Amino acid sequence: MTKLIKLSVLINLCLCFDFTTRAQSTTDSLLNELNIALANKDVYVKKKLDQIRLLDHQLASVKSPQEKYTVYESLYEQYKSFSYDSSYYYAKKLQLTSLTLKNPVLIASAKMKLAFTLLSSGLFKETLEVLNSTDLSPLSAQDKVDYYFLKARSYFDLSDYNRSPDYNAIYDPKGIACIDSALVLSKPGTFSYLELKGLKDLRNANNVDGLKTYVALLNFHDLTPHQFAVNACCLSYIYEVKGMQEQSVNLLIRAAISDIQSATKETVASYKLADILYKKGDIKNAYVFIKQAMDEATFYGALHRQVKISSILPIIEAQWINQIEHQKKLLYTYSFIITLLVVFVVVFAVIIFRQLKKLRIADNLIREANVSLKESNSALEELNRNLSTANKIKNEYIGYYFNINSIYIEKLESFQKSIDKKLSSKRYEDAQAAVKNLNLENERLQLFHTFDKIFLGLFPDFIHKFDSLFNKGEEIIIPDGQLMSTEHRIFALIRMGIHDNDRIAKLLGYSVNTIYSYKNRIKNRSFIANDEFEDKIMEIEAV
Repeated sequence: MTKLIKLSVLINLCLCFDFTTRAQSTTDSLLNELNIALANKDVYVKKKLDQIRLLDHQLASVKSPQEKYTVYESLYEQYKSFSYDSSYYYAKKLQLTSLTLKNPVLIASAKMKLAFTLLSSGLFKETLEVLNSTDLSPLSAQDKVDYYFLKARSYFDLSDYNRSPDYNAIYDPKGIACIDSALVLSKPGTFSYLELKGLKDLRNANNVDGLKTYVALLNFHDLTPHQFAVNACCLSYIYEVKGMQEQSVNLLIRAAISDIQSATKETVASYKLADILYKKGDIKNAYVFIKQAMDEATFYGALHRQVKISSILPIIEAQWINQIEHQKKLLYTYSFIITLLVVFVVVFAVIIFRQLKKLRIADNLIREANVSLKESNSALEELNRNLSTANKIKNEYIGYYFNINSIYIEKLESFQKSIDKKLSSKRYEDAQAAVKNLNLENERLQLFHTFDKIFLGLFPDFIHKFDSLFNKGEEIIIPDGQLMSTEHRIFALIRMGIHDNDRIAKLLGYSVNTIYSYKNRIKNRSFIANDEFEDKIMEIEAV
């Protein structure tokens, strides 16, 4: 009987160890995937900016207020979780346009979009003022659901931000009341209904029902990356409360990956993940993700997120620095021990060498000297052979160089004789055709392409850094089929140390006045002061 009990305990321990190992393996794999996504975050941001750029071009071609409203709404959707300033700008544009259209539904919708933007930035008082001034009567049932959901979030976020029991008792019931109003208008089983119910369960600490609700939400088809990230964070919190740490961490990692891949900057996944990893002792990853969270909050302009992140960033940063300092101390200790060992080896080597030196006799010294002399002679002979070989190689390369140049000169002489012959025989049209066949423009374009390729190899971030000196929408457009525009090339030459307008003009085939005009136009277009613009160009670093 005792043996059976021991065997059962041993089997249970093995199963627990296997489950823990597999769970850790999954977490490590997801962390690796997240780090890869972080390394490629600029790619996802560029994709987002490309979509915005297309909408900017579309906006320039529309004229009617209704069409403008539609494009403004698309731009707002792109910016609402990406950049507070731009989101606010287009929310205000939607307001003005809706007033022009005198459409009550659009006026209310524009106010809700403005309220969402203000909430995302942590401006709770302003959010509630806008929402309270919104006329709900013309809205559809679904729009009213969105309104109450947004208002509930405002009260909940305000409650979380204050972190005071007195104010929690005020704001949380108001948020729950808004959720109840929205649930009445929602159809059970729909995504919006489950999202409302899940939030209510979460705020009421009803984790049993909340777990079921959020699992159902994540099983919905066609979830956007942002919808997945938001609901995954909520479910992760429930897992954390229930003590299911691995599931909680894994969901947060997947949420953070979704946020990065969708270029979402108004997010909490990275912050929550960093906090949990720090508590688990994974200081390295915690530091990486808390820095990412602060970068996202700063980029978006989410003031309340920055405040919350700032509460733990110094703690994690201090631990990270302590860990590095500890590693440095270990390195210094190992270096000291190795140095001592080397000193001991050298001392013993010197002692042995001196003892051997005393035992040598003159005959051995002479014999060794002769051997050394023979070795030196052999080395000199080998060196002479190497020098002779090197001279042969040098002569071969010099001959190759002159041969290539002589072929090129012969081609030039042949072309000159051909032209002379045509001119002598008064075949002017043939001569003119031969000259025209020299497609110097293609040669120049090839030269520019080669220059662009080599320069961008040295300065791969040049285009991005150059465009960052201009306001949104003012960046220099690169012509199709080219790596850089003329404006980029002018300032690329300046970055390489060529500041003389006359020299730049000769290299690019323009007049000095044209180069001067290009430079002035670009400097006037930038938000950088004219006398500081070239200094900013010179600050762009090579790889």
